[in-house]
Amino acid sequence: MPTIVEVKNLKKRYKDFEAVKGVSFDVEQGEIFGFLGPNGAGKSTTINMLSTIIKPSSGTATINGYDIVQKRNKVRSSIGLIFQASTLDEKLTANENLMLHCKFYGVAKKLREERIQEVLQIVDLTDKRYNIVETFSGGMKRRLEIARGLLHYPRVLFLDEPTVGLDPQTRAHIWDYILKLKEKAGITIFLTTHYMDEAEICDRVAVMDHGALIALDKPVQLKKNVGGDILEIATEDNVTAKSRIEETYQTEVLEKEGILTFQVERGDEFLVQFVKEFEIPITSVNLRRPTLNDVFLNLTGREIREETVSQKDRMKQGRGH
Repeated sequence: MPTIVEVKNLKKRYKDFEAVKGVSFDVEQGEIFGFLGPNGAGKSTTINMLSTIIKPSSGTATINGYDIVQKRNKVRSSIGLIFQASTLDEKLTANENLMLHCKFYGVAKKLREERIQEVLQIVDLTDKRYNIVETFSGGMKRRLEIARGLLHYPRVLFLDEPTVGLDPQTRAHIWDYILKLKEKAGITIFLTTHYMDEAEICDRVAVMDHGALIALDKPVQLKKNVGGDILEIATEDNVTAKSRIEETYQTEVLEKEGILTFQVERGDEFLVQFVKEFEIPITSVNLRRPTLNDVFLNLTGREIREETVSQKDRMKQGRGH
């Protein structure tokens, strides 16, 4: 597939704080490309550079063949962008919000009615077209924002934490619409998320941490690189158990909230023998396949959900506030 997004050594610095540290990657046309990482990893800053909201400190990037610094207007006409926070005018109707967007993006008058009907149908909001947006639920607002981002037929749709703050059922529905959209329109979707289940849907995932790109591959391959199965146990003496496991099996054991976690090969076979031979009484046991959270843990020594510092806070720290 042809390349639609090309990024080379892109950096963003705020005085002494480097928010994005020279990332390089390509995105193929038609794929769902995911940026996975904790808050403050540099995901949103990268999206903001690619969408021409902020200017890079150095490096280059092109979208749809247009340089993000030299051809900003061409880039903007090639992309749709769904922010973390809602940017809808809630005092207007859904139709009025969509009509304004058509005007902003220069959608021809003769095409506006057809486009509005089309995008509302995609996100199942046709019957809410003339309703005031402030009456919408959070999920409906997010669906309307997705519809608005599609009106000008973007080549790339950027979704910056598209389901943050939504309940699990609504998140699942939003993803139904996003996947339907990918199949119907064949557009490229560039997603930032810290939700593991959303990252699993991506064709490829780039893992970011502290402004750096630390891994990039298909989700199944990233998990395969972790190696083996994950065994989680609790014992009557975790301190002794941890040292005993590390010494006997030559593996690293992590402990969190009373649970010892380590990797094993052929988990089913290992578990039977382990329980039979281990001298310290085991109070609970769980065997599972690696997840993308394990990938992040393996790469950084931390879990994504442990990281709660926002990018804004990091930028303030970098500015000495």
